[in-house]
Order: sequence, then C-alpha cells, then structure tokens
Amino acid sequence: MFAALAVPVIVVVYLTYVFFAPNIFPKKETEAFVCIPENTSFEDVVKLIKNESRVWDSYSLRLTAKIFDYDKNIRSGRYALKKGMNNFALIRNLRSGRQVPLRLTFNNIRTKEQLAGRLSSQLMTDSLTFLKLLNNSQFLSQYALNPDNSIVIFIPDTYEVFWNIKPEKLFDRMYREYLKFWNEERRQKAASIPLTPIEVSILASIVEEESNKSYEQPIIAGVYINRLKNKMPLQADPTIKFAWKDFSLKRIKGQHLQINSPFNTYKFQGLPPGPIRLPSPQVIDAVLNYTHHSYLYMCAKETLNGEHNFATTHAEHLINARKYQRALNERQIFE
Repeated sequence: MFAALAVPVIVVVYLTYVFFAPNIFPKKETEAFVCIPENTSFEDVVKLIKNESRVWDSYSLRLTAKIFDYDKNIRSGRYALKKGMNNFALIRNLRSGRQVPLRLTFNNIRTKEQLAGRLSSQLMTDSLTFLKLLNNSQFLSQYALNPDNSIVIFIPDTYEVFWNIKPEKLFDRMYREYLKFWNEERRQKAASIPLTPIEVSILASIVEEESNKSYEQPIIAGVYINRLKNKMPLQADPTIKFAWKDFSLKRIKGQHLQINSPFNTYKFQGLPPGPIRLPSPQVIDAVLNYTHHSYLYMCAKETLNGEHNFATTHAEHLINARKYQRALNERQIFE
C-alpha cells in the first residue's frame, strides 16, 4: 500500500521539478530574447534558446514542451528569456504567442533599399519583401502613394512593434503614425505655403541633405520656397547626387547635370517626384516654419564648415560661388 501511494507522490514531485525548477539562465544579461521564425522545428527552437541562454536541464525542457504539445504548436515571434525562468513559464509563453515587442528605429535613410535593409535587420521579414511593397504601385495606391514617394509615411522615430509583424501590417501602422504626425496644425501650415504634406516631406529631404545645422534649415527652406513661387528651378545639388546614386560627390560638374532623371532639379522645374532621404520630423517642421526672406540663391561657404552664404541676386551668388570654388581648388577637391 505504501508503494502504491509513493508512486503518485514521486510523479508529482518530479513533474513539479520539471515544470517549476529554474532552468533558463541568459548568457550575458538578466534577460535575453529568442526570435523564432515561421516554420521552425521544435529542435531548432531548442537550439535558438541555447544560443541565447544556458539551459540547465535540456531533457526537462523537452519533456515540458511535449506534455503541453508545444512541439506541435510552434508560433513565430520574439520571446523573453529571464534569469531563473522555469520550463512551464517559458513553454506557456511560447505556446500562447506571448511576445515581447521591440523598439523599431530607422533614421539617416536615403533610399528605399536602405530602408528595407534597416527594417529587415530588426524584424523577421527579409528586405526583398519590404522592397517589393515599396515598389508595388497597386499596394501603395491605398495610401495615395507611388513607388517614387512611398517612404514618406515612415516618419523617423522609435516605435514598439512585434518582431514577426507582417509587412502589410507594418505599412498600416506607419500610415497611422503618419496621419497622427500630420495633425491639423501641420496640414494648415503646409497649405499656407502652399504644399501638400508629401511635398513638404520632399522639400524637407532636400533641406536636410543641404545642411545638418538646424539654425540654417528654415532659411534654406525659405530659399527653395521662394524659387518655387518664382517658377525658378530648384537647382539643388543633393538631388543630382541622388539621381546618380553617388552620395560621395563633393563637386557637381557640368556632366553631372546632364543626367536624364526626374530628380534632376537643374533640368526639371519644381519638386522631384519623391524624397531624396527620409526627412526627420525636426526638418519637416523647419520647412513648415520656414524663414520669410528675399533670398533666391545659396552656396556653401568657403570655410567648408557646412554653413552657407545666401544671396538675393545672381550677381551676389556668383561672388559666393567663386569663393567656394576657390576653396575647393585650394584643398584639391576636384570630385
């Protein structure tokens, strides 16, 4: 009789150990994360867990998974591995898809390819899938976008998302954030220029490429807005670099201006069809709050410190341009 009672007690004690004994110990921190892609086998899940943490008893982990049928119900996602975590807590989270969101960030982006790469480096989906959506006219039409301007809805910031978010769902999320950013006050300021929100983002991308000095950005925005209002071509050198996809150019020469691209603002009047980088919220606001002045021309200063000289007349501009060209020559900057 004692033996008959002892067996269930031993089973209960053993299962208590299997389920609730501390078994997961992250290798470097008190908390780590395991990212499980779609269609991952159970044994590969175990390997992924072991890559991020020490598993004190692998057999008990596998046994717990089998008891709760996790090996047949694997769900993709990013899950927390906490110091001293027991098998029951871990398998419960994995089986129920109880993920931990990550902080998605993207900034200093010039091209769709860079954006797709930055997103894929932080999320489950590969860059080619993101890039296809950024170039898919039919998909983009629901947001009133096209392949030239599709990146404008990605306002540089930090967003909490799940690692395995579907690309289409991410676009929906970014579009909601875009509409939230473009509140009534910003839309009214854009209309008073007058520009659409997309056009403001395009202009802001040029302004940001021209200068990273915040005190100059509203002045530069004012120069371009004055040129637009006077039906003058923007003649923005950063758009030439973008057209050539050569951002290392220090000197824009005559041959560079011959490129037959809609982004060539020397050849085509008005704004280019899309942004030449992802403009930051601060630069978008610099455009919306641009400085009202009479400048129509700008040229990098001969100090080559990133600042600019501004001019109202072409004659003044030529003087500034010669100073800049002389400075480049003196420093033997010819490309």
